Amino acid sequence: MAVETKAVKQPLQFSAPMVGLAGAFAGIFVGAANGSVLLGIILGFAILALLAFIALGVLDPKLEKPFKWGLIGVMALAGLLLGSLPGLVVGAIFGWFFGWFIYWIGMGRHRVPLQPYLTSGQVLWEYSFRVIAGAIFVFLITPILVVMPLSFNAEDFFTFTPEMLRFDPEGYSLKHYRDFFTSSEWQQALRNSLIIAPLATLLSVSFGTLAAIGLSSEHVPFRRAIMAILISPMIVPLIISAAGMYFFYSRIGLQGTLMGVVLAHAALGIPFVIITVTATLVGFDRSLTRAAANMGADPVTTFFRVQMPLILPGVISGGLFAFITSFDEVVVVIFVGSAQQQTLPWQMFTGLREQISPTILAVATILVAISIMLLTTVEILRRRSEKMRGMSPG
Repeated sequence: MAVETKAVKQPLQFSAPMVGLAGAFAGIFVGAANGSVLLGIILGFAILALLAFIALGVLDPKLEKPFKWGLIGVMALAGLLLGSLPGLVVGAIFGWFFGWFIYWIGMGRHRVPLQPYLTSGQVLWEYSFRVIAGAIFVFLITPILVVMPLSFNAEDFFTFTPEMLRFDPEGYSLKHYRDFFTSSEWQQALRNSLIIAPLATLLSVSFGTLAAIGLSSEHVPFRRAIMAILISPMIVPLIISAAGMYFFYSRIGLQGTLMGVVLAHAALGIPFVIITVTATLVGFDRSLTRAAANMGADPVTTFFRVQMPLILPGVISGGLFAFITSFDEVVVVIFVGSAQQQTLPWQMFTGLREQISPTILAVATILVAISIMLLTTVEILRRRSEKMRGMSPG
């Protein structure tokens, strides 16, 4: 049972500088938006340190909620003066965060979820690690967050228009989504992707599952070498794999055909299936298959009635990864395919290279939404698999 530390009010000489440092970090962005990063850092530190001193050293602790609401209002007003309506929204968010942060630090609430024996340095490292991980996450997710609102741009631009920055409804439109659903080129590319990806996924799941089951047996010779070869498409640079497939398929007559693209994408998806199914088989009780054999079941019946239901979450997870890989892949299909097999990512690449069509932003947003749904499904299946194998509490 976890032991929680009691919240103890921290001295002002600790709280005020810590809150000031957070304000200096926020001042970097505010200062950059207004032409002076250094001034933003200095003002951010001074203003937040002063607010922490007032909240924790002057005001009564019972006034915590009024202080928070007042800070939200003041910062929202400051944001409105500096950046109109978007500034108001950002200012209100800053006010809410710093109102919470001042009391979280000053009242010692940051130590509550941690073990009581941790030193100050260990507490600092604990939260520094979380901040660094969060910053990396924001760095990775920011390009997606930028693309999604731009897909609703009413103009044919790849930048935010003044109307969008003012949150003017006239600056937003679904025209790029309409272009996607009404354009014959985009719809043909979508149909090709919806044909190629499921076929490649079916092959990846079939071959990958059988390979994983076979390689999970200890008596198979050269298991490690075979496994390394089968998962090599994940390791070898994609451009090298694409060039090799092009020369090989052109010799056997598969270059420029639908079957060639499907086989190429299946080769890229098989490693994902092997890895996920192999991980699922780690907790598989092989005495169940032996018991089924003793009861007279043949290997095929044993596989479908006993083994497959237990490893099904891993198989489906691998299939989803294989589907995403095929649906989003562009390099291999350019080398192996032809104009008749032009997929959605290929059409997006062509649009960027030749005509800079903003419809790409709408398509990218749709693909992101599909990927999020599929990855959410993978996570649900992963947890279900762990519960079935007794690796996590029910």
